[in-house]
Amino acid sequence: MQRSTKIVATLGPASSDEEVLTRMAQAGIDVVRLNFSHGTADDHRARVELLRRVTHVTGRTIGIMADLQGPKIRVGKFEHGHVDLNPGDRFVLDVACTLGNQERVGLDYPDLIDDVEKGVVLLLDDGRIVLDVLEVAAQEVITQVRLGGRLSNNKGINRQGGGLTAPALTAKDRADIRTAADIGVDYVAVSFPKSGEDMQQARKLLVRAGSNALLIAKIERVEAVANLEDILAASDGIMVARGDLAVEVGDAAVPALQKKMIRLAREHNKFTITATQMMESMITSPVPTRAEVSDVANAVLDGTDAVMLSAETASGKYPVETVESMARICREAEKSTDVAIDKQFLDRLFTRIDQSIAMAALFAAVHLKVKAIAALTQSGSTALWMSRLNSGIPIYALTPEIRTRYKMSLYRNVFPLLMKQKHVDRDQLLWEAEQLLINQGVVAPGDLIVLTIGEPIGHTGGTNTLKIVKVGEHPAPPA
Repeated sequence: MQRSTKIVATLGPASSDEEVLTRMAQAGIDVVRLNFSHGTADDHRARVELLRRVTHVTGRTIGIMADLQGPKIRVGKFEHGHVDLNPGDRFVLDVACTLGNQERVGLDYPDLIDDVEKGVVLLLDDGRIVLDVLEVAAQEVITQVRLGGRLSNNKGINRQGGGLTAPALTAKDRADIRTAADIGVDYVAVSFPKSGEDMQQARKLLVRAGSNALLIAKIERVEAVANLEDILAASDGIMVARGDLAVEVGDAAVPALQKKMIRLAREHNKFTITATQMMESMITSPVPTRAEVSDVANAVLDGTDAVMLSAETASGKYPVETVESMARICREAEKSTDVAIDKQFLDRLFTRIDQSIAMAALFAAVHLKVKAIAALTQSGSTALWMSRLNSGIPIYALTPEIRTRYKMSLYRNVFPLLMKQKHVDRDQLLWEAEQLLINQGVVAPGDLIVLTIGEPIGHTGGTNTLKIVKVGEHPAPPA
């Protein structure tokens, strides 16, 4: 059974060996994530070169995502690497402190002084340490420990309920956008955006750097949840980044938010990635927990385009086994996905010809029970629109554009193929598309397929023709 849900795998020390990455590709990764919070530009460039060798050998279409670090607000370093905080302890976050101790620690974000006041709750190390703010001085945030534990170097700080004013794009992010453009990534993920304006700024920087990569907003701030539709309008897709989001809104609120985000993204014709701790136990275990299996399966049933692995493949002991397990869970969950195409069309209004053709192709494909849908596309938009509704029929996106092929690697139920358009005759191209699908083993003579194409040939946004054919019924048109 072909898998519709895509898998994003983070590259790191555990997956930077050519043999391991080849096995991961064969196990089913669709996109690799370069975590710009770690490593140098040369590290990322070397991993991209490694991936391109692997894709050449395996023949798989694997996209590349650059994930920007963003304004991660952290404590500084401690004299002995860590301290143990107890409930009731007085603890100071001190802008001027260079090396922390049991009473105080430095900050890498001096503006925290202006972002908090008495009564605010600060959450450190993903909520493992909870501090109540007692007083704010010129260079100090004086707190009392509510929930203690071990606090080590460079752990993150969140404000409960949101409200930190740090900009989404730091000086490092701006430099990393230029690096991402230079190495030719297909997607750029922006950390901690608060509004559509943050995403628009990122897109301007990306275009200025010479890239047309798709832009992903990581939803991990309270403000981002409130401005979700604004952010969706300015982005190509979103990531449900459940780690920092859970710290800010509370972990119990995240499952319902995940479902809402995926639903809204699909309604706005955007793609989604569900991330954070999906197979966390497999960092050290060769099998997932039952809870992790349910988590991945529920994301699939929610309609996410992709599920993401972080430390599991970057630094875990079982990167290949983790990908294999995730692929198996996705396939099994997809068997339970209901196809109700008629209901999905209710209350939808199509004002564009190309989008209307895409929807008509879906409707016809489901009711005629065709073997496959083939969309000849320049930009990938037709395939994206088709993938927003669950048809249960594979969508093969045939494009002459190499960049478009890789950009479509994240779309649910879309399988991109490179097709050289040697002719401008519609019938000739449709016949060639049919032959490509036969050669790929997708269809066989006698199968019914739906094809979409635009005229004039080669123009972006011009899909205006739908054709239903029985494979092998017509001879090749004259060249």
